[in-house]
Amino acid sequence: MSEVIRPSTVLPSRRTSFTLLTQDGLRLVGETASPLGERTATILALHPNPTGGGMMDSHIYKKAANRLPDLAGIEIIRFNTRGTESEAGKSEGVYDNGDAEKYDVEAAVDYGFTQCNADNLWVMGWSFGTDLAIRHAHDSRIKGLILLSPPLKYSKPEDLTFWATDGRPITALIPEHDEYLQPAQAAIAFASIPQIKLINVDEGKHLWLGEPQVYRVLSEITKVVAPQRLPLATQF
Repeated sequence: MSEVIRPSTVLPSRRTSFTLLTQDGLRLVGETASPLGERTATILALHPNPTGGGMMDSHIYKKAANRLPDLAGIEIIRFNTRGTESEAGKSEGVYDNGDAEKYDVEAAVDYGFTQCNADNLWVMGWSFGTDLAIRHAHDSRIKGLILLSPPLKYSKPEDLTFWATDGRPITALIPEHDEYLQPAQAAIAFASIPQIKLINVDEGKHLWLGEPQVYRVLSEITKVVAPQRLPLATQF
């Protein structure tokens, strides 16, 4: 008899703990959740701001790691940026408002390619993590960006100009009731990037709480990197 997928559901995957060494000498902790079968894509997840409790286990990312390898063949790489702590441990260093985190992002991207042998790697940011993606995920091997609840707090005009010129695809999920950047504001803020796809999510909030919102976010992620695996199952 099948069971409904719930917030606590953990579907089969291969879990690999890892340690990153940044260019400035810090050790960061992380985990990769890989599909047991065919891999469709790899997503590097950059978490929300640790000053507000963000970490690699922030709920959308933990649920992505618990479900998407099995449901969609998507490999999820999560890690704690400098000074951030979760159940997996605490990364060395101290929070730097997204500046020195450049080295964290670069080390994680390199891990995705050299250790996971990713051939279809996307970078996904949530809240603070979207600023890290926009500012620092410039490696030419990255296929594109997925932005969840982007506040554009730390990104500068020149960062947006980079992506406008670069041309790689960007998908941004904008919650209707986001506390930082709502759909009308996002349309203006991202107007300089012609290729960006803004998805306005009715009833959405910055933290994407509740199973209907989680399902919507995971479905939109899958639509970008592995559309052939939709719709996502709601039972197992």
